[in-house]
Amino acid sequence: MVIALVGNQNCGKTTLFNQLTGSNQHVGNFPGVTVEHKMGEIIGYKNYSLVDLPGIYSIRPYSGEEKVTRNFIIDKKPDAIINIADATNIERNLYLTLQLIEMGKPMVLALNMMDELLGNHGSVDISKLSERLGIPVVPISAAKNDGVDELMRVVSETAQARLKPRRIDFCSAGPVHRCIHTVSHVVEDHAERIGVPSRFAATRVIEQDEDIINSLKLSENELELIEHAVVEMETESVLDRNAALADMRYRFIEAVCSECVVKAQESREAQRSVKIDKVLTNKYLAIPMFIAIMAFIFWMTFSVVGQRLSDLLGMGIDKLTVLVDNALTAYGLNPTVQSLVIDGIFAGVGSILSFLPIIVVLFFFLAILEDTGYMSRVAFVMDKLLRKIGLSGRSFVPMLIGFGCSVPAIMATRTLSSERDRKMTMLLIPFMSCSAKIPIYAVFTAAFFPNNGALVMTLLYLGGILVGIIAAMVLNKTAFSGNPVPFVMELPNYRMPSLKSVLLLMWEKAWDFIRRAFTIIFVATIVIWFLQHFDAKLNVVPSDSTTSLLSIIGMWMAPVFAPLGFADWRVVTSLVTGLMAKESVISTLGVLLNVGIDALPGAIAGLFTMRSALSFLTFALLYTPCVAAISTIKRELGSTVKTIGVVVSQCCVAWLTAYIVYLIAGIIL
Repeated sequence: MVIALVGNQNCGKTTLFNQLTGSNQHVGNFPGVTVEHKMGEIIGYKNYSLVDLPGIYSIRPYSGEEKVTRNFIIDKKPDAIINIADATNIERNLYLTLQLIEMGKPMVLALNMMDELLGNHGSVDISKLSERLGIPVVPISAAKNDGVDELMRVVSETAQARLKPRRIDFCSAGPVHRCIHTVSHVVEDHAERIGVPSRFAATRVIEQDEDIINSLKLSENELELIEHAVVEMETESVLDRNAALADMRYRFIEAVCSECVVKAQESREAQRSVKIDKVLTNKYLAIPMFIAIMAFIFWMTFSVVGQRLSDLLGMGIDKLTVLVDNALTAYGLNPTVQSLVIDGIFAGVGSILSFLPIIVVLFFFLAILEDTGYMSRVAFVMDKLLRKIGLSGRSFVPMLIGFGCSVPAIMATRTLSSERDRKMTMLLIPFMSCSAKIPIYAVFTAAFFPNNGALVMTLLYLGGILVGIIAAMVLNKTAFSGNPVPFVMELPNYRMPSLKSVLLLMWEKAWDFIRRAFTIIFVATIVIWFLQHFDAKLNVVPSDSTTSLLSIIGMWMAPVFAPLGFADWRVVTSLVTGLMAKESVISTLGVLLNVGIDALPGAIAGLFTMRSALSFLTFALLYTPCVAAISTIKRELGSTVKTIGVVVSQCCVAWLTAYIVYLIAGIIL
């Protein structure tokens, strides 16, 4: 049995998925968390699989997430649908419910957050609501695991009996009713052929769902007849086709809620949220508060907590390296192989692993911001600013994810309803400083700015945002001229962060970091060591030899970076290996300089001046992301040529910006 889990964003869908499957999936408070569907086996129900589909507000196929949900239900034909809805905001949630009912699949409505509704003196007549909708309705509280067992019992019975909704017609007599039923008769045999209810097909055709229209294979005469019916409806109702159908559904919802629902009083959480928002979303204070919060997080991460833990771990790794080196020497291992282990693997991977505490601490704070509901406010606040550069506030969510990793951020652009906004946002994400660049910043700030690490870090992140803004303004006037789509986002109440959710995100990022260290970076360090220790004829050479393959590559590219203040082949080589993974920049320098993480800041101090260090940091901040991100861009754009163009343009922007920083630093310093 395959059960599809569908619901609005922020209604507790992922929480219910975790309860039913035991999945360690992160719970987010802003759109874009679930981009692709996820599957898990339901605990206690053998051969029952639960598919977590993207959080959506409707199944109109104007965004990637809506298409994923609609296509899964139509093509994969799940045995039943669990439609989870927020009981405290039932009127809005039922709009999606009606659309799902029209699809004619066995389904159960799970009314979540019933504890909050009842706690604020609200109520729902469950039996009457079930009767009016024609589907089973089960009250639950997913966060407390209340009613979840009963929900699964009802879902199992519904799926096994293939109980379809008892009604799919929600319109009253009038022009909309005539139009829907006229179109239903026209498409009836075509709808039966593709396996969808005629009513559902009719509403999709009226709402100009191109995929459904194409699959129905309607004749020109049929299309003309449908268009006449739609025009007549629009004329009589004085509403366009989409507004007319939306009005029909909301009229039915209002009637149902007036009979079945007693609205809750405003909760203390809502009152508290309003008071907090007077400060955090204030017209003048919102952006300064956001910058201050992020600066505090960077200070705690890179100065107070994270850096100190990183130093301790680095010391431990260095001691382990010495022990292993001595053990291999005593064993009499071949010197070349020993060099590979110590100078290659331990120097490369070890230097990266020492930054694990910094990653964990950073995402500890980011998870708290996310779980409290603050991230949604940031997107709301940024909408006005983003519109000035041709984007909506919704684009801020993927860009915000980009501060963690570019790969999921690029994938999150699928949630944008506009193809223009999606591609434009995708091109801007690499300018957002991902967490993989943190080791670079940490080492260079320790070497050149030991007393101003938090300030430098904040300026780097803001600098990436500034360059992204300039790039967006250029793109908006050239390749992506036009207007952004309207922005709609729910602002959840502020809540205490869930310890489980915070720990899950920390573990997720830590594991991803460790996996990179022992896969991509592991391979990269071995390749670097090989190129460093062998010449073109595969003869062994000293690690600092200018005849090594690595030095030849670095010296060939060095003139390109000479205007930026760093032309040392070792520095240039580290940037090249950074294309595999940004963490490799530091691991490469560690291997080439033959030093541990503790000595690395002192070692690189001999390769840079403060001026060239700033230029290097700027280039590292802005140049093209890792291979994984590049491959994701290629998959999303569907073009190798366009992807190469994106990579080249980003490198050019990075070089130009770094050159400007180098010139300005020469004047100031």
